[in-house]
This record gives sequence, C-alpha cells and structure tokens, in this order.
Amino acid sequence: MARHGAARHGAARGLGALLGLLFVLSGPVRACGPEYLEAVDQFCLSRFSLDMAQLDQSQWCSWDDTLESYGELTNCSFVVALKLGCYWPNREVDTFFVSVHRKYFSDCALIGRLLRDPPTQVSGPFILGPVLVTLLMTALVVWRSKRSEGIV
Repeated sequence: MARHGAARHGAARGLGALLGLLFVLSGPVRACGPEYLEAVDQFCLSRFSLDMAQLDQSQWCSWDDTLESYGELTNCSFVVALKLGCYWPNREVDTFFVSVHRKYFSDCALIGRLLRDPPTQVSGPFILGPVLVTLLMTALVVWRSKRSEGIV
C-alpha cells in the first residue's frame, strides 16, 4: 500500500510539474502574497491536519505512514499557487512548510540522517594507506638519491 501511494505521489508530482510549466508558459507569474497563506491553510492544511489526526502521534515520524498525506499537501500547495497565478516554490511556501514541520515533525529523531565519523575499522585503512604510501615513496626517493652511480 505504501508503494501504491508513493507511485501515485510521483505521478501526481509529474503531472503537477507539467501543469506548472504550461501555466508559466501561458502568462505572467508573480510572487504570492498573504492570500496564498490563507488559501493554503484553508484548502491544504485542513486536509493534512485531518489525515495526521487519524494517525497516532507516534506514527507522525514514520515516513511510510505520512508519505501520501505529505505528498498531497505538497501538491495542493502547488495547485493553490497555480490558481493564484504565483510561482512555486516561493517564500510563502517555505514559511508554510516550516510551520507544518514545526507542528508535526519537530519531535522526530534525525537518526540515520546525522553526519558522523565512521568507525575506526572503516576510516583507519583510508588514513593509514596514504600515510604508508607517502613514507614508502619518501624512503624510495632518499634511497635512489644515495645510489646515483649507473644513472646517466
């Protein structure tokens, strides 16, 4: 079921991008104003809030459980921008999604996404290898410089 939702999300995104391109080519596009935030709150956030309310709060951090609703929210915000004749993404979209993330995803752990040093067993050979090659090449140059006879 999650795969079906992801496929539908991808197809909807492709269709939305195509519609957006046609819209942009058809006329002038402007920056969104405060009316965008009002419309996206009314038409998009209300549906997303209902979807999230149906989930247990412990499931909010599960991408498998929220992917479809989040994809619909993204597509809805895009369609609202199209209807209002403003470009997407824009500053208001950023503001909107930051507020959504603060409300629904601020307690989600970043496990698996944090950058950290690899274990010594992995990084050790990558460090030790070049150091040994450098020492070996230095020793080879010194040894060859002392044995200059027979070199033309």
